[in-house]
Amino acid sequence: MKHVLLDTNFILSCIRKKIDFFEEIPLMGLSIIIPKQVIEEVQGISNSKPEAKLALKIITKNEFKKITLHGNNVDNGIVNLAKENENYIIATLDKGIQGKIKNQKLIIRGEKKLEVV
Repeated sequence: MKHVLLDTNFILSCIRKKIDFFEEIPLMGLSIIIPKQVIEEVQGISNSKPEAKLALKIITKNEFKKITLHGNNVDNGIVNLAKENENYIIATLDKGIQGKIKNQKLIIRGEKKLEVV
């Protein structure tokens, strides 16, 4: 089974667009990985952004693999992990990260469709 690593902006965008990524991603034959630092970012903004508060509730109700990233920030950690694990699919909308990695990416196509490109 392939793994998909979720970034903060991907999670929050799915919440805004009402995409149930915990249901959709496994239907695509992928297992979900969320870095501990991403969860910490979501917690950090949960008081100011309602979608982050909802994201935390959804994250705590579902099962997924947690990992720790290595790098001086979350984006660098994701890039480093992607380079070490070329078979990981990276779920991010961050153009900076997308430009630095060769991995497949999980994106939101249109309003509600998740797609690996």
